[in-house]
Order: sequence, then structure tokens, then C-alpha cells
Amino acid sequence: MRLGVLDVGSNTVHLLVVDAHPGARPLPAHSHKTELRLAELLDDHGAISDAGIDRLIAVIQDALQAAEDKGVEEVLPFATSAVREAANADAVLARVTKETGITLPVMTGDEEARLTFLAARRWFGWSSGKLLVLDIGGGSLEIALGLDEEPDAAVSLPLGAGRLTAGWLPGDPPDPTDVRALRRHVRAQIARIVGDFSRRGAPDHIVATSKTFKQLARIAGAARSTEGLYVKRTLSRRALEQWVPKLAAMTVEQRAALPGVSEGRAPQLLAGALVAEAAMDLFGVEELVLCPWALREGVILRRLDHLPVP
Repeated sequence: MRLGVLDVGSNTVHLLVVDAHPGARPLPAHSHKTELRLAELLDDHGAISDAGIDRLIAVIQDALQAAEDKGVEEVLPFATSAVREAANADAVLARVTKETGITLPVMTGDEEARLTFLAARRWFGWSSGKLLVLDIGGGSLEIALGLDEEPDAAVSLPLGAGRLTAGWLPGDPPDPTDVRALRRHVRAQIARIVGDFSRRGAPDHIVATSKTFKQLARIAGAARSTEGLYVKRTLSRRALEQWVPKLAAMTVEQRAALPGVSEGRAPQLLAGALVAEAAMDLFGVEELVLCPWALREGVILRRLDHLPVP
């Protein structure tokens, strides 16, 4: 069947269309993506503005039309941290349902971490042993650890690259004092949960997903996306530590000129790098491997698990 996953995230609204059936690898058929950056559309009270809701509804309607055009049989919609934590989340969801006809479930941070972990487990397989999975989104950081398809430990922290950029790094380039303050904040947040994971033993395989990690790996020398999904891409802590001060000294325009960095993501790259560096350092990670699959694929895989085998 042809499935569509509609991901209303903190940075983008992304429709991923795949051809899939139980027991087979989902094959991407179409991608429809619009940068919305909901985390930046909040007012002083933490609510999504009326203009932001109007824009969100228009983008969802465009995505649903694209799904219809591509022959999607079932759309699996969900929203993540930007909607989840908006002060007017209920009103936003009610308007979305009224004006688009879809109910937009709001995924918890724990669900995000667990479904991203499922995607990584399926990608790397059982031979990868105990997985530690790191995922930096626009609004949150997800971390999960385990041996099975359900992680033994999973946590979501409010350390997304978009959220932190909007709240901590107003300058272009940012003020070094602001960068240092954000660095302290990020490390304090992650340090609180490291012990819970450490008690469960060392991972055999350390994996990262998300656009932030992919862009950091690319500027550190990893293969470009055009070389395909199956090329191994890694990011070392040493390379990241060398890039963080460089990114901190750059303007947004200069970051956008780096290989693999989009104009829309360039403002967030420094905050994302600080989170990645802190996570790798505090968890004792010298090198991690990039996983092409993440939350959207996890949603698809979970749905396929509940379909009858023909």
C-alpha cells in the first residue's frame, strides 16, 4: 500500500510518501517539505500566533493535496514538540481539524524517542547489539538505549536546535557570552540524565539521526547525500570540537555556504552543534554513525507491524 507520514515538526511540515507492505523495506516514493519553523512563531506567552496557525493550516492543506495527488491510501499525521508545548495547543489542534478535516495527534517526547529508536534498530539490525540513539530536532533532543526494538531507557529534553537558537542566540554572529551561557545550560540538562543510562551498561553501537547531525557530519567530511543511503557516514567528537568554535564565529550567511548546510537550517547549526558536542562528551562517545531512518520511518514501521500479512 502507499502510505503518507505527515510530520508537523518544529522546523518543517514534511509529508513522506512510501510504498510498503509487511515484511518489506518501505520504499520512498515522494517527499513534500515546507519550512515553517513553528518554534519561531510563538508569541511572548508561548502561544502560536494567529498568523502562525493560518500558515500551519495552509501548509497542511498543501501536504494533504500532495498526498492525494500521489495516490496515498492512508495518511499518518502527527505533531511534535512545537505544537505539544504551545500554550494554545488545544485551540491550534481544533482549528487544524475544523479546517483540514484531519485529527493531528500530538506525540509525546517519549514516543518520539521510542519510534526513532525502532527505526534505527530496524536499519542496523540485531547484530548491532545494544544501541544508543541520539536525535536532535528543532524543539527537543531525544536519547534512547536498548537491546531490543523497545528501548530500555528513553528521554526527551527541551534542547532542540530551533528552540535554543530562538531563546539563547539572538546575535549574528552570536555574542561569545551567549554561546558560553548556552553551552553551560545544555550540559547541565544532559548531565542530569546520563547516570540513568550509564547504569544500564555501555552501548555496542552509537547512532545519530536528524538533519542537524547529518549537516554536522557533512561539514566534517562525510559523504554527501547524493552518494546514497548505504554509504557509511560518521561524526567524530574530535572533528565536532574543532568545528564548534568556527561555527560560533560565523554569521548565518557564512554557515549557509558550508557544504550540506541549507539556508533555512544555517541559523540553528551552532545550537545543534553545542547539543551534539555535549551529548557526545557526557556520554563518552568518540564517534557515532549516522542512520538514514528516523522518526517518520519509525511511524511507518509501527503501522506496518499492525497490518495483516498477506
